Amino acid sequence: MMTEKEKAILGQLYNASDPILVKERDDAHQVCHQYNATSDRLKQKEILNKLLGKVGNNCLIEAPFFCDYGYNIFLGDNVYFNFNCTILDCAPVYIGNGVKLAPGVQLYTAGHSIDPSDRALGLEFATSISIEDNVWIGGGSILLPGVSVGENTVIGAGSVVTKSIPSNVVAVGNPCRIIKRISRSS
Repeated sequence: MMTEKEKAILGQLYNASDPILVKERDDAHQVCHQYNATSDRLKQKEILNKLLGKVGNNCLIEAPFFCDYGYNIFLGDNVYFNFNCTILDCAPVYIGNGVKLAPGVQLYTAGHSIDPSDRALGLEFATSISIEDNVWIGGGSILLPGVSVGENTVIGAGSVVTKSIPSNVVAVGNPCRIIKRISRSS
């Protein structure tokens, strides 16, 4: 029989109220509180290395920062998150090199069934998010479960990314749509 955590990792419906998952979230929230309570960059780096699954070189996350578990977040090199970013990392979140998140960006791997009986049972699902190298995500944007954003892409402020976006484009809106293809010289 699978644990609720194993179900979550496999993208199956799972009970987020499972005591093990609740404890892991509580622990991560406490570590986020420690992170947000200090402005000492060296201490923040130590906390991030403890909290996240991987932290590349030269990464900076401005406080406040919030996540559910932390261990499902994998950062490449030269990653920057501006203030007030939230990652619901019930499934893995892969963030490539040179990625920039503007203030208030939210990444949600967690989702809920459209079946009300599943929701009444407290069941949810989680699907991985992937952001490739050199992506810039504008302020207040939201990425939903299962999406990926291709390299060099720009997501405009306030966008809601409901489907994967390819490389080398500018995409904006709710739902987020491609408005321009870009080249290296753009």
